[in-house]
Amino acid sequence: MTIIQAIILGILQGLTEFLPISSSGHLVILPHFLNWELPLKEAFIFDVLVQIGTLIAVIAYFWKDLIRIVDEFFKQLFKGTPFATHEARLGWLLIIATIPAGLAGILLKDLVENAFSSPLFAGIGLLVTAILLILGEKISQNLGDLQDITLPTALVMGIMQALALFPGVSRSGATMSGGMARNLKRVAAGRFSFLMSIPIMLAAGGLSTYELITEVPDLASFLPTMAIGFITSMVVGYIAIRWLLKFITHHSLIYFAIYCILLGGITILVQLL
Repeated sequence: MTIIQAIILGILQGLTEFLPISSSGHLVILPHFLNWELPLKEAFIFDVLVQIGTLIAVIAYFWKDLIRIVDEFFKQLFKGTPFATHEARLGWLLIIATIPAGLAGILLKDLVENAFSSPLFAGIGLLVTAILLILGEKISQNLGDLQDITLPTALVMGIMQALALFPGVSRSGATMSGGMARNLKRVAAGRFSFLMSIPIMLAAGGLSTYELITEVPDLASFLPTMAIGFITSMVVGYIAIRWLLKFITHHSLIYFAIYCILLGGITILVQLL
């Protein structure tokens, strides 16, 4: 992997991890279209590092919220009143929302990994994302704030996060659409979507890091170039979160749906031809 490739893919990961247009789909489609045949070992190392980069970005953006949630979660738990405050309830809801994707990741591991080798599957996934975004906009009454999230809403968003394990299906797009279908405002759905990404990204990042350390003995030789992609994804990811939450305050997700339809349609057409 060259430095230019690391920068381009780092920017792509940082943007598309949080914008509702699927990071996994772009990371499957772009190297294929550009005819980048990246060695599997290098691709694996890069994927792990940019995932950690975007994880740091979302933690850095929401660190104040996270401190309040964790503090209240354990404070109220030890008091014997685990649901007494909004932050404590939010902690439980984030745990519940993480369960579907965790189970799906274990049960569907081989199926998901095979799907990542197919640009056609990624194109179809982008069309699924577009449909979810459109439905979310059409169904939502745009009423609920973060404190209005209920157990059924957390479960719906958790199930949508599990669906996003497949390439092309945007995690943020699917979860936000699920929240909006439960009548959350876009910004509330977006904030909960980003918060609920942290546990699953921590688990995936921890597992991938362990595999990286145990399976790549010459890891140090790859790090200089890969570090550029890591830093790029972290910085761009932070900017993307900040921009998106401002954008969806006054704008529809339909713009992202149109983009997904165009890219997904072109990808499918090219693969079929």
